[in-house]
Amino acid sequence: MDPDYHAKFAIHEATHLSTPRKQHCDLTKPPVAEVESFLNANPKLAALKDGDERLPVHWAAAYNQLPIARLLVSQKDFDPDVTDSSGWTPLMIAASLKEGEGDPILQLLLQKGADVNVKSVTGQNAMHFATSKGNTDIVRTLLANKCSARVRDNRGQLALHRAAAIGSVPILNLLLEEGKSPLNATDMDGLTALHHAISEGHGEAALVLLRAGAEADKKDSEGRLAIELAPDSKVRKFILQAAEREGIELP
Repeated sequence: MDPDYHAKFAIHEATHLSTPRKQHCDLTKPPVAEVESFLNANPKLAALKDGDERLPVHWAAAYNQLPIARLLVSQKDFDPDVTDSSGWTPLMIAASLKEGEGDPILQLLLQKGADVNVKSVTGQNAMHFATSKGNTDIVRTLLANKCSARVRDNRGQLALHRAAAIGSVPILNLLLEEGKSPLNATDMDGLTALHHAISEGHGEAALVLLRAGAEADKKDSEGRLAIELAPDSKVRKFILQAAEREGIELP
């Protein structure tokens, strides 16, 4: 290892509260004070990329270190859309934290002009990441800031596919009503959002899609209808009976 590694990446390491503090750290200082002292000594540390091509701000977002993030975004020439080796921006990372914990950092990055429609190496934008983690409020914020719900990733999936797969009724409604997401789009396996919802056993999510006009007669690349992907008879029966009560025809 580079003998100067810890000194060069001191700010990166200061954001990692879950890891032991290194020998270069001042254990009497809280992390934010430590980072401030590092920046005062050498502001260029904020623009140094590690082996994952991440800046300290990526890690501040990943570890939900809002005070440190505030320091980093205030640095001269700060770029809110800088990407790591996977094409992730700090905003994408903040959007993907569990239970919406990254919302304050996401709001901070938006104030700094972060582009909500940057796509990662896998073709996903922040909407995909927020949706996959079930972060309803962040999805709402992204929509309010013109993040597209119509972007397909490299597998051909929309955020709607992800919302269906996790069974999030609130996010499905947001993507359809506010995001104007295509309803019957298929991914590279020929799967619609309805296929994903039913295959994962999310009956209520399937009904939301059916009420919105999902094409139940659409088949995937293996010739299977969505209802045929129900994981068990209980899920299948629930969907069939609910659809019948509401006058929705299923094949």
